[in-house]
Amino acid sequence: MPLQDSVREHRTGFVMTLFGVLLISPDSLIVRIIDADSWTMVFWRGVLIGVTFLGFIAFRYGASAIRNSLRLGGRSGVGVALCYTSTAIGFMSALHLTSVANTLVILAASPFFSAILSRVILREAVAWQTWLAIIAGFCGIGVVMLEGLLNTHVAASWQGDLCALAASLSLAGSFVFIRQRRSVNMIPAMAIGGLLSAVIAVPFAAPLALEGAQIGWTALLCIVVLPLSFGLIALGPRRIPAPEVSLLMLLETILGPIWVWFFLGEEPGLYALIGAAIVLTSLAVHSAWRLTRGSGKTAVPTEAEIEAAAD
Repeated sequence: MPLQDSVREHRTGFVMTLFGVLLISPDSLIVRIIDADSWTMVFWRGVLIGVTFLGFIAFRYGASAIRNSLRLGGRSGVGVALCYTSTAIGFMSALHLTSVANTLVILAASPFFSAILSRVILREAVAWQTWLAIIAGFCGIGVVMLEGLLNTHVAASWQGDLCALAASLSLAGSFVFIRQRRSVNMIPAMAIGGLLSAVIAVPFAAPLALEGAQIGWTALLCIVVLPLSFGLIALGPRRIPAPEVSLLMLLETILGPIWVWFFLGEEPGLYALIGAAIVLTSLAVHSAWRLTRGSGKTAVPTEAEIEAAAD
């Protein structure tokens, strides 16, 4: 590819990925504004996102594309669906039981969990630099969760931190299943996972309890914001190096709590700030190391790499 075209491709990928990350960063803020119980939010997010994804794929490529994707995905596709279901439930539960900062910091460490799972399940080699980043990241998670364990009266409860940890592990599991079937579009499997989460939530949810502004915010988030941001994050990383994508994805973890603090006054706790500094620094340093040595092969995929591989 000519140098000029290469530069243009990189610029396009950078802008797409950046816009996708910026678009998804107020996700937690909008959930707070909707102010519905966690099961109701799991239901509507699962239904609306699942239907939006499946509807778009059917309209763009035909219903056969969905069937072929699910068939070719096999057990890995089932794993992606189940992991997506668990991630959705864990994420929404965490947002209602602990702070946004705690939730996003723990979720940001999911690439570290995926590195370990990739080593165990896929037998992928893990560089010693990556192991150091994993250890540092787990220390950061420990600091974040320490606040809830030591001070049960604070908003950042340890129950919510555990839900975030479960969501992070599930997200990491989806990394591994998608890597097993790199050539298969796993977005239909993710959509099925969303619908499954809605089915699980039905007995505990109150879907018809939403009214007025709640309905509008929910529709905006699940039909416009999340599908569009996921699409941009899926397409952008095809044009820029994965480590650069990793650095851009850190913006969500930084901006998410800032939006909630600015608009709703929810301040991150001291432990959350310290843990965030440890986790984000370890991720940033690791990504910078990968950039200096070329993209290289690593067992630490990013959330954006999931979407890129799935598309």
